[in-house]
Amino acid sequence: MSGLDHLLAKSLNEIIEKNLGAKTVKKIDDRLFEKFGLSITQAIEEFDKLDLVLREFFGKGADGIEKKIFENIFHTKSNKSKDHWYTLSDSYVNSVILQAFGDLEKKKIIESVSSSPKIINDILKDCQLPRTSGYRKINSLIDDGLIYQTEQIVVDNKKINKYACAFSNLKINIEKDKLTVDVQLSDSDILKSSIFQTIQI
Repeated sequence: MSGLDHLLAKSLNEIIEKNLGAKTVKKIDDRLFEKFGLSITQAIEEFDKLDLVLREFFGKGADGIEKKIFENIFHTKSNKSKDHWYTLSDSYVNSVILQAFGDLEKKKIIESVSSSPKIINDILKDCQLPRTSGYRKINSLIDDGLIYQTEQIVVDNKKINKYACAFSNLKINIEKDKLTVDVQLSDSDILKSSIFQTIQI
């Protein structure tokens, strides 16, 4: 699972309910639990499973439902497939990103892991952060999906996680009282995203 899937999951849950209605979402939730032991929120982060259940309910109509749901959150910024720029227009997702960048310590952490994955000790040294508050900020960024675990390494017979940023580049735009955030994803970010792999956005 990518950090991006985790970041989008909270908004997607609300948008799915708004588009399909509470009764239909309850039926989908029940079927997901019966088939995979997952709630709809968990299945959003493993989108291929949610996709299978949506196809049980709606057949080929699931394609249109999924596209409509995702248009509420983001759309492709560039036609050049190499660029992978997407505009995020969902207010919740944008506020999570803006709050993180408004916090200087969180901003430093994101910048630290944006070029290459790092273990927590290296992030703390790189950002010159105290352990307690540094760990708290890192955990908050993980919870929000802005950074995520990429791999594990073994140091002194202990497994240690490495963390990376959920996107390669970011631009914040304000146009006529409308705020949007553009994110650029790497090929590996897209390959790790269950959402992107299922829908082929």
